[in-house]
This record gives sequence, C-alpha cells and structure tokens, in this order.
Amino acid sequence: MTTIELKKTPGPTPEPSPARSPWRAGLVIAAAVLLAALLVGHRLVPNVHGVGSVLDSIAPLFGLAIPVLAVAALVARSGKALLAVLLPAAIWAALFGGALLPPAGGPVQLRVVTQNLYAENPDPATTVQSLAAGGPDLIALQEASGGTIESLAEELAETYPHHAIKSTVGLLSKHPITNVTGVDTGLDWTRALRAVVKAPQGDVAVYVVHLGSARINDTEVRDHTIDMLAQAVRADEAQRVLVLGDLNTAATDRAIAPLAELLQDAQADAGWGFGFTWPSSLPVMRPDHVLYRGLTATEAGTLRTPGTDHRAVTSGFSF
Repeated sequence: MTTIELKKTPGPTPEPSPARSPWRAGLVIAAAVLLAALLVGHRLVPNVHGVGSVLDSIAPLFGLAIPVLAVAALVARSGKALLAVLLPAAIWAALFGGALLPPAGGPVQLRVVTQNLYAENPDPATTVQSLAAGGPDLIALQEASGGTIESLAEELAETYPHHAIKSTVGLLSKHPITNVTGVDTGLDWTRALRAVVKAPQGDVAVYVVHLGSARINDTEVRDHTIDMLAQAVRADEAQRVLVLGDLNTAATDRAIAPLAELLQDAQADAGWGFGFTWPSSLPVMRPDHVLYRGLTATEAGTLRTPGTDHRAVTSGFSF
C-alpha cells in the first residue's frame, strides 16, 4: 500500500509585537516629573518681569499636558511611564479639581453681572442689552468710553432706574443707590466706585472696579491697585460687600492674595469650572471677578456677549 504523506502548508508568520521603547518611556517619565514639579512649585518662581504671575495665572491649563503624557506612555508601552503620569494628575486634581465638582446651588435673591465693555466696542448698547436680557439686579460696567454709561442708563431707565458712574466704570441697578463715592486705587484717574445698593433684603456695599493693567514685564501698577483696593475693603464697615469688575488678576495669581484674605470668590464657591473670561473667543484666563462677603453665593458662571473682548461674569446670591 502506498502511503501518501500530507504536508501542512505553513501559515503566515505572526508579526512581532511592537517593541517597547525605553527612551520614549524615559522622556515621558521625565516630562511627568517636570510637570509635577511645575504644579507644586510654580508659586516659588520669582515674580521677576511678571513671570511668576503669568505662571500662576495659567497653572490650571497645565492639566492639558496630562492626557498627552498618558497617550505617550501608552504608545511607549510602558507601565512605569503611565504610573509616572499619575503623579502630576494627582497633584493637579488636589490643586484644581475642586472646580470641576458640581456646585451646591440654592435660591437667588440678588443676581449680578459684570462686564468689561472694551473701549473699542462698536456697539456697547447691544452688549449691555444682552446682559440685561438675563434680568440681573445689578449690571457693573468697566472700560466704557466717554458718555457711554450715561447713554445706557438713559436707555435702560425703565428696567434699571438707578445708576452710579465714575469715569469709565458704572453701575446700573433695579434697586435704589445711595452714598456713591470714587475709590482711589492709585491710578492717575478714578477707575473704581463704591455705592450702597438698597436691596429689598438689606443694604449691600458694591464696588465696581477696573484695576491697573498687568504686562509680562511689569505688574507693579496692577499690584499697587490691588493693595489700594484691599485697604478700602478692609476699612469698609458694611456687613455685605460685593466687588465686581476687571481686576486684571487671575484667581490663581499670587498677587490677588490681599483681596482673597478679605473676600470670597463666587466662581469658586458656586460655579462649575474655572470661568475663564479672556479672550472672549477662546478664554484661557479669568481677570474678571465677583468677590463678596456677608452673602451666600448660590450660582456663578460666564456669558459671551457681542462686541467685547471679555466674557461677562454672572453670580447669584442669597441673604
């Protein structure tokens, strides 16, 4: 009998699994450690030529590097690199993760909005009309050119019959306003005011403020205006205080400390996220604020409005 031997046809040669890349993993680990050090120590960087303030202001954005590093660790097929990325992730979560927790909320008895109108705004009336559409009790305005706030106050007098104006800042109110005074923040002209708003639930001392500008190589003027405003607030005997305006300072900037010691931040207490306001098209910083004491913040957010380079900041309070 003839035996026929069947030969097995060899199957396709399996492709080798991608090799791990030690040098890539090393780069990811080094970058993760550097990012962790930057998150922990950015406030230790001297504020020479404003570098420290810039790092403080953009510190929350450092978190954007974490998913990039995680993907790089996966590409390098390195468990050690992936573990290293957990270090800056944990630090970022501890420093800034609270901003992503849902706010508690609550009733709103006083709603406010503050807006830098932008000096070159071609149609400030439309900007303010979009603010008024939300029905806030108070509208605080900064960087208004000559006569703008007076015209807006006249146009909106039916809804906002009360107003206060000092130079380029102003306040429109549904409730009576008394005791309007300018506030010296150390600038060459008055760019801040204080007024008492007689809300139905009680009086509130309201500051509308546009502090000095900060430059990458010069923050001295801005820092001085913060100190001057803090002195005014510290001396204010009012039970309830609101500070509304463009402070040219991020909530994470070390320079805001004199005010942070005296007042709470509505966005931090009642908002979700970081509430970036500038530039309005793709905001990466928050120079605009609602700070307070003697009230309870129950909501906070931002609003994109036409004609200006800042988003508006909105907040709600209960007494």
